[in-house]
Amino acid sequence: MLALTQIPYQRSWAEQLQQIQLKREVAGTSRIEGAEFTERELDAAMRETPQQLETRSQRQAACALATYRWIAKLEMNRPVDEALVCEIHRRIVSGCDDDHCPPGRPRGRDDNVTFGTPRHRGVEGGKDCETALRQLCQAVRTIFRDHDPLIQALALHYHFAAMHPFLDGNGRTARALEALMLQRVGLRDTLFIAMSNYYYEEKSGYLNALAETRALSHDLTPFLKFALKGIEKQCNRLFSEIRLQVAKALYRNTVTDLFGRLRSPRKRVMSDRHVQLLQLLLDQGSQDVSELIRQTAGLYHLKNPRKALIRDLFYLAELQAIEIKQAADKSDFIISINLDWPTQITESEFFKRVKEMPKAKVHGFLSS
Repeated sequence: MLALTQIPYQRSWAEQLQQIQLKREVAGTSRIEGAEFTERELDAAMRETPQQLETRSQRQAACALATYRWIAKLEMNRPVDEALVCEIHRRIVSGCDDDHCPPGRPRGRDDNVTFGTPRHRGVEGGKDCETALRQLCQAVRTIFRDHDPLIQALALHYHFAAMHPFLDGNGRTARALEALMLQRVGLRDTLFIAMSNYYYEEKSGYLNALAETRALSHDLTPFLKFALKGIEKQCNRLFSEIRLQVAKALYRNTVTDLFGRLRSPRKRVMSDRHVQLLQLLLDQGSQDVSELIRQTAGLYHLKNPRKALIRDLFYLAELQAIEIKQAADKSDFIISINLDWPTQITESEFFKRVKEMPKAKVHGFLSS
């Protein structure tokens, strides 16, 4: 977490990573509850309002998205009280589950719920429910503060879920409250980690940890051990994605610097092509040769553009800037960036390899 909060990175990366993490969070918190939607339907839920969507699952995802975006803008010092909890619940269920669950209103007398496996009964409705919610919020503002902030976030998640103060949307609200608390540790905006995605990926472990904790008279140890592993896993995943963006930026800088110093007119034309080819591979990821021929049609105004492309690929492979591997079905060859190249190539080695490169040569296996 400290590494995540200290690494500098561009705002454009930040916005991209935030969208990825938020999408994972929204998908995870909805799917845990049984929501079913395709990636295309999820993308629509990320763009549209609940009223524009067809299925309840999509509307739940859209409401969760709007809620997390609202949470991200809250003042860091806003107290976690009953009003805030009820507002988060109201936003979670309004537009998707408000036909059977009063938004932001704790369960009334005789409004009781059971949940989990084995079945567990939430706190009694009415005054018991209101009192339990008030006491939990008071604990968050007082005795919770004696513990590590991560423990505070996970404890709020568990105790809220255990009491189930609303008729529906309790799991989604519990995970949103956890996200709110994690933001206050420093994991906010782009550093937001999708814990709901972890809970969904490890759904059986998640439900077992909740059940085991209940069976131990609410001794939080099983849930804390499970959830802390999730924080570690999600932080590592986000760290890897930031590292990938840093590696790509370093690669782009190296390419621009080295190829930009090939001064002869002929080499300058060729180097421009090489740079564009490498930029395309950085943006698009690994590509087969057939797809590259289609995507680079505008780069080669020559009699035989395919032959020129293959010659350029061979040139870049000899420089070790790219890697060429045969596809598993042997129907084509896969071209991918060697992201470690900037840390492997020196300036003198680059110019030595360029100087020793054959004037015109094509890999036999690529030219066939």
